[in-house]
Amino acid sequence: MKKQIVALTAFAGLLFGAATSASAAEETYTIKSGDTLWSISQTYNVSVQQLKSWNSLSSDLIFPNQKLSVEGTATAPAQKPAKTETSSYKVKSGDTLYRISVNYGVTVADLKGWNGLSSDLIFPGQVLAVKGGSYTTPVSNPTPAKQTSPEAAQTFKVEATAYTAYCTGCSGVTATGIDLRANPHLKVIAVDPKVIPLGSRVWVEGYGEAIAGDTGGAIKGNKIDVFIPNQQDALNWGRKTVTIKILK
Repeated sequence: MKKQIVALTAFAGLLFGAATSASAAEETYTIKSGDTLWSISQTYNVSVQQLKSWNSLSSDLIFPNQKLSVEGTATAPAQKPAKTETSSYKVKSGDTLYRISVNYGVTVADLKGWNGLSSDLIFPGQVLAVKGGSYTTPVSNPTPAKQTSPEAAQTFKVEATAYTAYCTGCSGVTATGIDLRANPHLKVIAVDPKVIPLGSRVWVEGYGEAIAGDTGGAIKGNKIDVFIPNQQDALNWGRKTVTIKILK
């Protein structure tokens, strides 16, 4: 009888030990090539901020084979109470919605919803609500021209190539902090800041309105690189001479 009890106890220990191991295994995730914090957060139904907090990350940069806690080894932040105050931020040259969202611990979708934005384009001098609540965009905010051919402060020809966020050695994050893997819908171009200031709103022939949000080692003088999320579409773009307008 004692032998049976010992055997059952050992079996139970193995069983519960296996369950504990499985539970522990589920709390970590090994990063694969092409993963982003945003895609991992969607898979595990948590927020990017939680992943960064649990793993002591100061940025959104992650690397293949890196292990992340996905269920929280630290205490998960308490659910935020409903926001009643409205705080604002004045956009500076070089700012992006993504960078502002990280600074204030909110999402790009929140910023767009609070400010009635239909795109991710923002402009120096624009005032944004950054803490929720009902917000009416001030009349003094600059408004992009709704024209087929936008009014430009400067127009000239450039040589344009295309790039994706998944090139060899690429992090997917631009020089101004835009995460192109998490925001593949954005229109961003790499520029020579001596020719086109970073943060400028531009119009590119055959590409449309975009933000000068990145740089590149080969992008010097009158050259630009347009971001296209699909590799084949980027290859199809090739190398061409186009008109670019730096918008007012």
